[in-house]
Amino acid sequence: MVDVRELSGRYELFVVRALERLWGKSRERAGGRTNLLMAHLLDTAAVAELLWDGFLARSTRSALDEVAGGPGRGRRLFAWLCGVHDCGKATPAHQRLWPEGAEAVRRSGLTWVETAAVAGAKQQKRWRHDWAGGLMARELLAEAGWDAEQLDWVWPLVAGHHGAFPSLRDVQEPRSAKGQLRGRGVWRRVQQALLDVFTQEVGFGALHEVEPVVVPSRALQLQLSGLVVMADWIASDERFFVGMDDLRLVGLDVSRERAASAWKALGLQGGWGALEVQGPEAFRDRFGYAPRPSQVMVVEAARRMGGPGLVVVEAPMGEGKTEAAQAAAEVLAARFGADGVFVGMPTQATSDPMFTRTRRWVEAIEGQLASRVVLLHGKRAFNREWKALLEDAGAYADEAFCGVDEFGLGDDPYGVEPEVRGVPERQAPAEWFLGSKRGLLAPFVVGTVDQLLYAATRTRHVMLRMAGLASKVVILDEVHACDVYMSQFLREALRWLGQAGVPVLVLSATLAPTQRQALVEAYLAGAASREELRVEVPKPPGYPSVTAAWSAASGEPQVHVDATDSWREGLGVVVRVVPETVPGARSSREERKRLQGEADARVGDLLASELVDGGTALVIRNSVARAQSLYEELRGRFGDDEVRLLHARFTVARRADLTEESLRLLGPRTPRPRGGRLILVATQLAEQSFDVDADMLVTDLAPVDLLLQRVGRLHRHEDTWRPDRLRVPRVFVTGFELREGREPAFAFASEMIYGRHLLLRTAAVLPGAGEVWSVPGDVPGLVEKVYGADASLLPEAWQEAGEVACREQAPCSQPHEPRSGPAPPRPSRRRPRQRPALRSRHPRNKGSARRGRPHQPRQPRSPVRDRDPGSDWHRPRSGGHTSR
Repeated sequence: MVDVRELSGRYELFVVRALERLWGKSRERAGGRTNLLMAHLLDTAAVAELLWDGFLARSTRSALDEVAGGPGRGRRLFAWLCGVHDCGKATPAHQRLWPEGAEAVRRSGLTWVETAAVAGAKQQKRWRHDWAGGLMARELLAEAGWDAEQLDWVWPLVAGHHGAFPSLRDVQEPRSAKGQLRGRGVWRRVQQALLDVFTQEVGFGALHEVEPVVVPSRALQLQLSGLVVMADWIASDERFFVGMDDLRLVGLDVSRERAASAWKALGLQGGWGALEVQGPEAFRDRFGYAPRPSQVMVVEAARRMGGPGLVVVEAPMGEGKTEAAQAAAEVLAARFGADGVFVGMPTQATSDPMFTRTRRWVEAIEGQLASRVVLLHGKRAFNREWKALLEDAGAYADEAFCGVDEFGLGDDPYGVEPEVRGVPERQAPAEWFLGSKRGLLAPFVVGTVDQLLYAATRTRHVMLRMAGLASKVVILDEVHACDVYMSQFLREALRWLGQAGVPVLVLSATLAPTQRQALVEAYLAGAASREELRVEVPKPPGYPSVTAAWSAASGEPQVHVDATDSWREGLGVVVRVVPETVPGARSSREERKRLQGEADARVGDLLASELVDGGTALVIRNSVARAQSLYEELRGRFGDDEVRLLHARFTVARRADLTEESLRLLGPRTPRPRGGRLILVATQLAEQSFDVDADMLVTDLAPVDLLLQRVGRLHRHEDTWRPDRLRVPRVFVTGFELREGREPAFAFASEMIYGRHLLLRTAAVLPGAGEVWSVPGDVPGLVEKVYGADASLLPEAWQEAGEVACREQAPCSQPHEPRSGPAPPRPSRRRPRQRPALRSRHPRNKGSARRGRPHQPRQPRSPVRDRDPGSDWHRPRSGGHTSR
């Protein structure tokens, strides 16, 4: 308990009276009773202690122990950092906002000139208690003797706890306020007493004893900031933290009781805790079959790494990359102290089945863990499994956090404003709070890759994203699907994860060598806190392969590369071109429609011939219009029972149903009736992470990596019945016209989406008569040829057009950079004195150009290939499919 009598002996009477009146929450937002500021600070510190004990990963606790000066010291420092966040409320800037509270404070002897305060607030509307607290903390901690480099990272935690980090210039009180927002005279004495009393209640003797010993990395600073916000949110829930208006009843022990009650009621839990490194037998226990050679290789690479790092897994479709990554994630988590997993998928459609697989995996580790897996994308409300998990959600979800910032602005970056666009399923602050199944802070998360990419942008709540990611193992599937714009942010995110010591597994069936090199260099640069780092990454000696990279204790980058044979023999895939006349740029609408009809009829004839004895066919078109047109043609020939259509322009609920039906009808466990026939006409939604097994494939031409992904939907399982004529996998390529003596003509949609450069080079590697593609053996070579720089790959008659296409599609000469604009700022150890450490990493756009940092505006979504891009990820047209 706060000993008011003892305080009266240390401080003037007006100081004690002020501490008894300074309010943190109004009674309207604190269960009907005013909550004193001291009570809220201690409540937040008590919540922080519970976060330490039951939520933070072992890796995070170890890092904070080091910052605080040694084992066992981090917990108290963490509680202090979280609790001190609202010290700025001990200023007129906050105390004037609630008339009843303001009157009580005035009666205690603390006054201000309202006209000057109003003038200051008008001059700078953002100058509220968060910014005031940053300034106050910086001044008072400096007076306590703190070193400047420690001040530079601590005060931004206070100033930025509402979602955006201001500069030191920003937090200076507006001149027109004339000291009436910050507080003058006796206010300074009261502010010092508030900080002193709080510090002693937490367990320190004085402010100078709190000073950290080691400056944390920028990544750890960002993670800490997110944890401060999390603790504040929990301590602001008026259902569990009813106001306390008597200072004599306030104390850390009381706050601990309140926090424990809230913690239990909210059901907050961490992940799998302290895992043990499992033996080889664990794989069969998890997945029900013995590991394949490639899966053993990946797990062994994780075992031999000398520190947290990046693991790049390259293996063919159907090899079992997901299971290999999950098994390796367990090893990495056990060795390096991670307490959960984030699985990033390229689309919402691919996230849904991965959600099911991840729940099944963690349930095999420990039964109750499945209930802690969160599905995180903008359309998850339409996922049946996710909806079933929400049936018991309470009605309080939208209102539990109204007390966080009751006097915020209309554009308050995190008060009760929803984070998603449109009509949200519930308010964003409550997402992670409803039990253990919410948001990126949940221990196990499956979502679209944009959830990770936003951690590399200057968006609000970036600290919460970092807090959620920094304690996990990150798995990124189908990473080749990132386009130019997304690849830039992916590399920036990898730098941050590298600096944070987050183990990352990257999966792909068709990764270009230059992209592998860029991903490894980005991660290792972050781990070394360097702007750039050149590393020699050996070429894998075979396929499937694994490339593991980490920083040794000495700081030197280490790279381990290995390869093995696939678990099954290579498929000899026959590839044939289906002739198609492509309309010219000046063709009339009638001419285009006629030519499209002829192309559809030709595909119809082909399918009728190939499926005469039954079987299944997957047809992938590069645009919705082409898919719809072909669907109408085939439906007229084969009837509704034998033809299905799937694309991204259906309503979300309808698309979810169609996807589920397609996976069921063409899935590996579905019995195939002999003589039965089924045709699925789809767009790029069926391109990757789409677990179907088709007998034949008809596909529009696409860049070779994506074309091979589509081929991966063929003959995935050996025990599937197929008609005799379809027992050899065959691919029929459409969507372009071969022309005598010159380069091919491509369908308009294909060229707009992928660019001519990659389409020309892909057309050049299509096998000729009598030749086949050996899959997976030929995959690395094909990708390397198409994404390489050898101009002789193109036939002589195509080379002039190829040179023009390469110039038009600028990224082909700079494989990893977009057409224009510098890369985002990268993590560094530099700590400028005149702006906060966190500020220098995520500056506000308003002043970024002035400081020589690029502006990263929100971009409108461009028309791209038909795949849902995930929730709210915006990107401009890049002039090409990918950064490779």
